[in-house]
Amino acid sequence: MNTTNLPKPLKGIIPPMVTPLLDRDNIDIKGLEKLIEHILSGCVHGLFILGTTGEAPSLSYKLRYELIERVCKLVNKRVPVLVGITDTSHIESIKIAEYSHKQGVSAVVLAPPYYFPTGQPELLEYIEHLAPKIPVPLFLYNMPSCTKVFFEPETVIKAAQIPNIHGIKDSSANMIYFHKLQLLLNERKDFSFLVGPEELLAETILLGGHGGICGGANIFPRLYVDLYDAAIAGNMDKVRELHNKVMWISTTIYSTGKHSSSFLKGVKCSLNLMNICSDFIEEPFHCFREQEKQKIKKYLKELK
Repeated sequence: MNTTNLPKPLKGIIPPMVTPLLDRDNIDIKGLEKLIEHILSGCVHGLFILGTTGEAPSLSYKLRYELIERVCKLVNKRVPVLVGITDTSHIESIKIAEYSHKQGVSAVVLAPPYYFPTGQPELLEYIEHLAPKIPVPLFLYNMPSCTKVFFEPETVIKAAQIPNIHGIKDSSANMIYFHKLQLLLNERKDFSFLVGPEELLAETILLGGHGGICGGANIFPRLYVDLYDAAIAGNMDKVRELHNKVMWISTTIYSTGKHSSSFLKGVKCSLNLMNICSDFIEEPFHCFREQEKQKIKKYLKELK
């Protein structure tokens, strides 16, 4: 079993890093180096790769393994690195967790297998079978918009009894669900409650959550760290000011396109315009065209 020194509970801003790509099966290596340094310069508390924002389901296994190795070497233990291991294959999830452990990651993150929707008893059994084979701490990832399946509260409560499971990232945008989990697991002071949608970051921290896995922290890492710090300190004037900036990003950069991929396109386009990394997006998506890029350029200028 793992002997990592990962904080319990894990707290703070852990950006879900985009995967800089040159083309369909090659990492933008220079861009990756610049992006990691850009994110870490914002004093974030960790880094999460191969999540939704990292386009993990669209990447080849070759790319996923290469990314894990490169990121671990570049981060060099400056912050905890978390790796997404969600897959339709039980065995592939274990393989990538084992490889991540060898590279020195601090934890892995698991959403329900997608494609075939699972019942809650099946999902719990799946976790019970998988978790003991994972050599590092495991975080659950509630992402029903992509997986079609919720981690129901009763399932989370039972899963939390497994020693290797350290917390949950909730991207349902359902704060009733989030608060219910907090109440039901109130005795577990070591269990991390992390939120995905950054529009809910301030509320989450003010009401006892531990942190955020916020996509916008790829672009403006310090903004989200400052919002987290302000919420922890109870500085409501600062919280309102910074929350408004987060909401402005949400309603401009994330809302430029017409489709559900607009968030990812907006983040990658912003990073490209900031000369950090390529904006290539894996199939079946494509990067923003010139008209959208000009809008993003305008928004970035206004925010500065």
